[in-house]
Amino acid sequence: MIEPVLSVDLGGTRMRAAVVAPGGAVLRRRVEPTPRRAACPDALFALMAGFLETTGVTEAVVGVPGRVDYATGRLEHAPNLPPGWAPALSEERLSSLLGVPVALANDADLAAVGEALFGAGRYYRDVVYLTLSTGVGAGVVLDGRVVHGRRSLAEVGHTVIDRVACAAGQPATLEDLASGTALARLAADAGLGGDGATVVRLVQTGHPGARAVWDRVVAAAAIGVANLAHLYSPDVVVIGGGLGRVGSLLLDPIRAHLTRHGPRGLTVDVVGAALGDDAGLTGAAGWRESFAREVVLDDEPRPSTALHWQRFG
Repeated sequence: MIEPVLSVDLGGTRMRAAVVAPGGAVLRRRVEPTPRRAACPDALFALMAGFLETTGVTEAVVGVPGRVDYATGRLEHAPNLPPGWAPALSEERLSSLLGVPVALANDADLAAVGEALFGAGRYYRDVVYLTLSTGVGAGVVLDGRVVHGRRSLAEVGHTVIDRVACAAGQPATLEDLASGTALARLAADAGLGGDGATVVRLVQTGHPGARAVWDRVVAAAAIGVANLAHLYSPDVVVIGGGLGRVGSLLLDPIRAHLTRHGPRGLTVDVVGAALGDDAGLTGAAGWRESFAREVVLDDEPRPSTALHWQRFG
């Protein structure tokens, strides 16, 4: 994209919009709460329209927290958004309402592009981005391309990492056990007040109960990182999200686990995200609609097994 782009990071808690320069610099931004009780995403439309009216930007990229059908430009499933929002979010509708071309992207895919192009992954060829936040998501960039099929991939947060807990109907997925939400839940179960940041502070002061909770979450995160390393053989795993900002308290145990349980004979670096919360916003500067759309017949996409790539840079 030669001109600046309007970038939107739509989350279950807040909506962030920014004008992003081709080099990844955030020129202007605004943050608003995501209205949980709203039946339709009118607040999102208004936020974007306000930027378009006052900045002259002519393209937009919207990162969404869920499974995206890239062939039809639709958000298929987004459990952390208000009910009813997902069916209303499509490239066709957004473009029609706003009067400019709008691309829809999985938020972890966008963040992976941001970190691979402008952040902690810029010196590596093959990059996996993992966010440990309210939820857990991942995006994969191999040889300068975001990897996906017709739909967004790498929904690692929903993979089961505790078979026994799964059989018992207990929290068992990576998101259940390694997210900020998981940390808060385990802390509450242990009688520790506050949020994840409180737990981290207690760990840093040597609190044994907090340390036990923290170690459980980090162990789960380490399993997820090792699984991603086996699946994609990256040069680096970049860890973002709220937990990713903790630093060596998180990264060192994950590195040790990866040494023991990662791919044999393969060196995979583990680093913290450089762009923080701006990874997804910045990724819009490198996003490209370079793959062919599925042919549409009678309003139904033609099935395809071809692997598509999103090229940037």
